[in-house]
Amino acid sequence: MSTVSQNFTFASLPKSLAELKALPEASLDSPYKTAALSLAVLCHYEQDKEAVYEMLDFLKGPESVSNYEKSFLQERLSGKFYKVRSFFNGATPENNYTPTEPYTITVSTNSYSFPEENWATVYVQSGGADNPRPIKLRLKPSTKQWFLNDIQCLSDIRTPKADDPWA
Repeated sequence: MSTVSQNFTFASLPKSLAELKALPEASLDSPYKTAALSLAVLCHYEQDKEAVYEMLDFLKGPESVSNYEKSFLQERLSGKFYKVRSFFNGATPENNYTPTEPYTITVSTNSYSFPEENWATVYVQSGGADNPRPIKLRLKPSTKQWFLNDIQCLSDIRTPKADDPWA
């Protein structure tokens, strides 16, 4: 199984659609870029959900964030906003998932990542999980852009040290 990885570094994480669109990765011309931006955008969820939904709408292309997806994000992230930060380099349970700056994320594919034409599943590694977590994307052939389809990487991870009664 051959793995291909790409690193993405952000001086700051986007807080608005304008900031997101200004990033070079916003060309969305690879599934790696779209996945990295998806997690960068979600880091702002705790501060401004509506801005995050607007940015996710951009990353989803012709589709919008559904009410189901909004509920899913609320359920997975409520009280556990550290989950998203855990995918950035340097974030571990010991430092309460505080990533090193500039923010760097690694997105990987493997031999199973492109199961059918126009679909991809890429993987991101959390500092609080043993195995990489998936993000599903879909290619729009007319624009050659990869759009977010399903954020599958937000299951629970190890508790940050500050919140762990057993630490």
